[in-house]
Amino acid sequence: MNQLVFTGGELAEIKSLLKEIVGKYNSAEDSALLKEACVYAHELPRRVRQFLNDFKALEQPPGMCVLSGYPVDDVKIGRTPTHWQSKFAISPSLEEETLLILFGSLLGDLLGWATQQDGHIIHDVLPIEGHEHEQLGSGSEELLWWHTEDAFHPYRCDYLVMLCLRNPDQVETTMANVDWVNLDEKHVEVLFEPRFTIRPDESHLEKNKAKANSRPGCEQELLKAAYQKVNQMQNSPDKLSVLFGDPRTPYVRIDPYFMDQLQDDEEAQHALDALVENIDEKLTGVVLKPGDFIFIDNYRVVHGRKPFKARYDGFDRWLKRINVTRDLRKSRSARLTGTSQIIF
Repeated sequence: MNQLVFTGGELAEIKSLLKEIVGKYNSAEDSALLKEACVYAHELPRRVRQFLNDFKALEQPPGMCVLSGYPVDDVKIGRTPTHWQSKFAISPSLEEETLLILFGSLLGDLLGWATQQDGHIIHDVLPIEGHEHEQLGSGSEELLWWHTEDAFHPYRCDYLVMLCLRNPDQVETTMANVDWVNLDEKHVEVLFEPRFTIRPDESHLEKNKAKANSRPGCEQELLKAAYQKVNQMQNSPDKLSVLFGDPRTPYVRIDPYFMDQLQDDEEAQHALDALVENIDEKLTGVVLKPGDFIFIDNYRVVHGRKPFKARYDGFDRWLKRINVTRDLRKSRSARLTGTSQIIF
């Protein structure tokens, strides 16, 4: 895996920049900060900017990279929340969240989902009591099946970026690059055809929406329509291809746990089974440490999580996650305004 470890000088530069920014904004999701993030990001150390620029521009294996060594104050960030709905007026991890936003803006535009974590740009990935056996980032005791993020949706992100705040149980994040698989030419040809379905994952379903809703009336109507779209995708998903792009180095959209068995298309099912088997064989893992930022190419890499036993003692695994798109404009019909970054 490609990894860059911050030097002492780089950390000093980053800390100085963050001090300036958090002195102006009380939230890393402040609309003014989100607008200016790409400007601030160009004040990050050049070696860091070069590292992420190469990751984006060259599309080289393994399709993921890590920035390491940012000092996370375990006391300052406080206890791991019991739920993603637990929010502070000013986040105790504001500094880390702001840096996450800056790194993401070097790759593209940030986006969020009205149907996921109450429309927040920054998501909390942590175990929630009662979700132990769910296929959710808030699950724990079940294997989180590998997948590409939001594979069911045409406006899914290009990159997934996660920051580790806490991982005391050394929980492994699993991943594999589609470039690593070895498929027959005929299987590749079939996987490029729109013969497959992917249903929405659990995180977008209405049963997992925020309990309280403070949205204005117009957004409540849009949210209702957004859930109707999700229900339609759940009940009657469109046919789509699993592979796309260049057959020699294809991109992938896949989420086996939420894909139907193709009882009436044996050829397509065999091709999908071959791809799943290949990815299973190539699956590797990384244990993120506090202060690690991992960047995953969502068009080339699948990711998941090994199971673990959550304690709910305030010190469980805790990640921050953002979605980044290279072209926010393609989702304009699903966003409230041209400058909004939330997809309804």
